[in-house]
Amino acid sequence: MKNTDTSKIKNIALAGQSGCGKTALAEALLYRAGIIDRIGKTADGNTVCDYDPEEIKRKTSINLSLASFEYSDYKINLIDVPGLLDFAAATNEGLYAGDTVIICVSAKSGVHVGTVKAFNAAKKLGKHILFVVTKIDDPNQDFYTSLQSLKDAFGAAVCPVIVPEIVNNQFKSLVHLGRMKSYTYDKKGVSVAADAQGIVLSEKEGITADSLLDSLSEAVAETSDEMMEKFFAGEAFTQEEISHGIHEAMRTGRAMPVFTVSCTNPAGCDLLLEFLKYMPDPTTAAALKATGKDGKELDVNVDPDAPLSAFVFRTVADPFVGKMSYIKVISGKLTADKELINATSGATEKIGKLYTMLGKKQTEVSEAIAGDIVVATKISANTGDTLCAPERVISIAPVQYPNPTYRMAVKSAAQGDEAKISGGLQRLLEEDKALSFGLDTTTKEQILAGLGEVHLDVVKAKLKSKFGVDVVLEEPKIAYRETIRKKTDKVQGRHKKQSGGHGQFGDVWIEFEPTDSDSLVFEEKIFGGSVPKNFFPAIEKGLQDSVKKGVLAGCPVVGIKATLLDGSYHPVDSSEMAFKIAASLAFKEGMKQANPILLEPIGTLKVTIPDDKNGDIMGDINKRRGRVLGMEPTGEGMTTISAEVPVREMHDFTMYLRQVAKGLGEFTFDFERYEPLPANLLDEVVASVKTDDEE
Repeated sequence: MKNTDTSKIKNIALAGQSGCGKTALAEALLYRAGIIDRIGKTADGNTVCDYDPEEIKRKTSINLSLASFEYSDYKINLIDVPGLLDFAAATNEGLYAGDTVIICVSAKSGVHVGTVKAFNAAKKLGKHILFVVTKIDDPNQDFYTSLQSLKDAFGAAVCPVIVPEIVNNQFKSLVHLGRMKSYTYDKKGVSVAADAQGIVLSEKEGITADSLLDSLSEAVAETSDEMMEKFFAGEAFTQEEISHGIHEAMRTGRAMPVFTVSCTNPAGCDLLLEFLKYMPDPTTAAALKATGKDGKELDVNVDPDAPLSAFVFRTVADPFVGKMSYIKVISGKLTADKELINATSGATEKIGKLYTMLGKKQTEVSEAIAGDIVVATKISANTGDTLCAPERVISIAPVQYPNPTYRMAVKSAAQGDEAKISGGLQRLLEEDKALSFGLDTTTKEQILAGLGEVHLDVVKAKLKSKFGVDVVLEEPKIAYRETIRKKTDKVQGRHKKQSGGHGQFGDVWIEFEPTDSDSLVFEEKIFGGSVPKNFFPAIEKGLQDSVKKGVLAGCPVVGIKATLLDGSYHPVDSSEMAFKIAASLAFKEGMKQANPILLEPIGTLKVTIPDDKNGDIMGDINKRRGRVLGMEPTGEGMTTISAEVPVREMHDFTMYLRQVAKGLGEFTFDFERYEPLPANLLDEVVASVKTDDEE
């Protein structure tokens, strides 16, 4: 690609509900721009943007994909992001890197949760928003109902620009309200234009092109006092004024244009491509928050004349190419073979080759200017790092990621693969920031956490395809504990064994009682030297080993104090080992007398949900043996509920919340303390713990 200037770069993120046609739209735009010679289909696994084997297998986007191309002297970076909630990390990265967000909406079904989430995320990041209604040629389309659902959800700023003419419930032509022209397309996407004055767009709703032009003119009028005066005077806007007004209204957020396309012939993609040229360039995007070398916060804008700064917004672990870092240049010019400072780590980073991407196809480039997006290979920088020129070192605020709440234990399907599992997951953790992986020190299990079942299933598949290792995902064990509820009389532990030569002899009397400490508290109150002091450490060690496994379910014992009161020894046969065994015998007997109970972990739940789901969630918390502590409105129709819930009951809460709140809920769950397990659950839990131990 030839060099261009920042004003001619357009970074367009394609977002929306899964299945709304984002990848199909990217395919149609690439075809209409002459970049590809045929339109691929997601169902056939031959699209430019869905090239990962898992995407082809599942027939849906699971990764961020970049398709960069030139059109009419403009550089367009299309960023196709997943619509599934399980892959929100890639979605957030794509929205962060884009300057304009095209939110795709199906003409069959209108606004969904994915539409709302994409809109909210784009608004939060200060992005320009454009709606594109797809699948207009589907026999079950209902465009004008979908358009109304957009207005109901996002307000009067929703502004139709390209709308369909529907005859006998079938798509006939597209009408450009700004030009008042209708365009009829053949199967190759070639159009014939005609005058649209007086055209009836939908007989069922009684909608005409003239009536929609009035609402478009109203949006244009709000862009300046001069245009408002002209509107109230009843003067018609010129085509140039409408075009300029739409772009200005979009830039300021006063209007969110609605375009209509078919991705099959591809009708309307020529009009959309023309419109994309006039999208706001990167310099008009909201300033990024950053921290200077002195620790002070500052705003950073896209500026080709400032010292170089570039942000790594995405990392891909490619088993053949190696580490691929997706970089957006914020200021200055990034060139190959340049040494930069990694503001996050402080290390010097040597940039090797740079590439633009068309799906998986790489094209080497020598440089990238401010506002552009490129890929660097085999650099050590990670997602969220800022690369800078030495004269201005800044750290740009990173992408925000959802909290991984769905936890599974990872086990090797074959012995000897543990190191490969760890290595493969570390590579995938670089790629997916909504994953976490680590050792649960209480259960000794390796725990993988993500956003849902599909998310972890894809991780499992990638481990096999990319790193050649099979894993099994299982529900994690619960870290139960045992304790005692009453003080015992002194309990004897006596170990005596004679087997020729020196025998073994140890004899202790120990008193056990509850305490607040999580670890064993050991004291001695020996009088008269019945047990020599040099055996005290061995007795304590025997008790420390014993508390690792209680008498009920073999769980660690907490909250116990042991006091050595008496005992006896043999001058020849007594040994440290004998006293360790004697102490363990006393422990087992003492636990039986001290009314042992099982403790279960309790966590603090904070769940934020739409107000109309409060009753459902509180009812579910009660079913999970939880206690609701309070409710707090958080604004925008959302409420945060605080509760305490047993960890045992929370494994499937991620999937339940997604089902009930339709993807609009989120939660955190943190360990708080241990509480006695209800007696009616004791037998079931003991059986499950012992089964896990046997495995």
